[in-house]
Amino acid sequence: MNVLPRGVRHMPGWFTTDAQRALVEDIRAVVAAAPLYRPVMPRTEKPFSVRMTNCGALGWVSDKAGYRYQPLHPVTGEPWPPIPPALMELWRTVANYEAEPEACLVNFYEDKAKMGLHQDRDEADLKAPVVSVSLGDECLFRVGENTRGGRTTSIRLMSGDVVVLGGEGRLAFHGVDRIYPSTSALLKKGGRINLTLRRVTKP
Repeated sequence: MNVLPRGVRHMPGWFTTDAQRALVEDIRAVVAAAPLYRPVMPRTEKPFSVRMTNCGALGWVSDKAGYRYQPLHPVTGEPWPPIPPALMELWRTVANYEAEPEACLVNFYEDKAKMGLHQDRDEADLKAPVVSVSLGDECLFRVGENTRGGRTTSIRLMSGDVVVLGGEGRLAFHGVDRIYPSTSALLKKGGRINLTLRRVTKP
């Protein structure tokens, strides 16, 4: 059995199949208002392998100027749509934090997409956890310690799973090493959706 770093919680099967389907419909509405786009790395402008969008008062973006949160979609210039109620309820249940989330990143992984080991540290209050939801195809999720190069543990995340990075694990390095195609029938054309709830500013 894999032992996760302290502060990192994995809650398998949090969302039932019906709840997953309803959440996918919610995300389709988000994407209709705030289309998926492909961000680029700062400085190098190398495109990400994932496409992304956001919902909530703020959205995380990456471009030549760097990483940041902003209230407008970088392509359309429109405000991000609100976070779906099911995700707000999830936050209230598992976050153990005094304030609501302000951002929900929506990352779409196609078959070959990956996400290198990184920390989520663009937020002002690191006491707030990061709450992550997996939908669609399974993935190999890797999580480590708070310093690069430390011990890492890999777990297979399935559709409906929730992961919380909080407390001592808030700054744990983490990433997605691979997608397992055709392991879920939730998304008609396959792929994986990852939803990441974050509080950006201090309450």
